Amino acid sequence: MVAPDDELAFGQRPKPAVLHEIGQNIEDLSAPELADRISILKAEIARLEKAIEARQATRAAANAAFKA
Repeated sequence: MVAPDDELAFGQRPKPAVLHEIGQNIEDLSAPELADRISILKAEIARLEKAIEARQATRAAANAAFKA
């Protein structure tokens, strides 16, 4: 964990490189590069679906607690 003073001394952390941007020009990408992008996007979809499930579980637990 970075202390606030470290951030002031060393600057903000660099943002991670964007691996794919929606709507990005794909004309210059090879078939293996496109396959890599698909893998990246599938992994992101899975991550988002897990987040949805977690939020639904939290909501269901809250609803159950307040209905009891």
